[in-house]
Amino acid sequence: MAKVTVNHVYKIYPAEKGSSVTAVDDVNLEIADREFVVLVGPSGCGKSTTLRMIAGLEEISRGDIYIGERRVNDVAPKDRDIAMVFQNYALYPHMSVFDNMAFGLKLRKYGKAEIKKRVSDAATILGIEELLDRKPKALSGGQRQRVAVGRAIVRQPKVFLFDEPLSNLDAKMRVQMRTEITKLHQRLQATMVYVTHDQIEAMTMGDRIVVMNNGKVQQIDTPLKLYNEPDNLFVAGFLGSPPMNFINGELKQERDAIVFKETKGGTIEVRFADRPRAREFFGKAMLLGIRPEDI
Repeated sequence: MAKVTVNHVYKIYPAEKGSSVTAVDDVNLEIADREFVVLVGPSGCGKSTTLRMIAGLEEISRGDIYIGERRVNDVAPKDRDIAMVFQNYALYPHMSVFDNMAFGLKLRKYGKAEIKKRVSDAATILGIEELLDRKPKALSGGQRQRVAVGRAIVRQPKVFLFDEPLSNLDAKMRVQMRTEITKLHQRLQATMVYVTHDQIEAMTMGDRIVVMNNGKVQQIDTPLKLYNEPDNLFVAGFLGSPPMNFINGELKQERDAIVFKETKGGTIEVRFADRPRAREFFGKAMLLGIRPEDI
């Protein structure tokens, strides 16, 4: 396995009349060996473009990407020692499950015995041994996704990349597959980079989460840190279901209590661990964030 380093990376697309659109804006990531990192954010935030640049499917406009100690900016996707699992499964409809999983190994001229062993081992891990002779059209969505993951496993890559792999599954199957992919990471001890727009998916799967918006990284941290100590208003509002409540007002001292005076006239007593620092904000316009479970 290997670490992944994304160093001041930009993706800029040309637009009309000589202008340009910056889809990824100065992204910096350090993904440790064997870590499971999730990129999350709304549609169009740049998370999938970032993943595709790591995979080599998008050219980098500026910056550097390393897999291990190797700079891979100009390395072809097939030579980066990565395996990618796509949203649409990308299975060959005319091939059996076995042949779909074995296809990449055959291209690399592996022997029949080694191919059979790797496919068999991956099928056992994923619980799809009885499906190896079937065609993709005879499989459910969850089974197809397992085959797509199996095709990645047999490669034994340095890095696994997942691009919204559960988006086409129903809610019940998504929960099941989240658990399976998390267990797979623990079993393989692999470096995994996972993209999703679903913040619940991100919070339940990642060792660390990268929150993105408008092409920029908003915050990188563990799920609990992001939830309890968001760096900005976007992160605070994006993570959580139902979302955080925001109230405009200002801090004041009333007798021995520090209170938050709402702009609309209400009063909320607020407890501060650092009361002296709280006094620095007295009389200033503020925004109070309250999680629904704290009401």
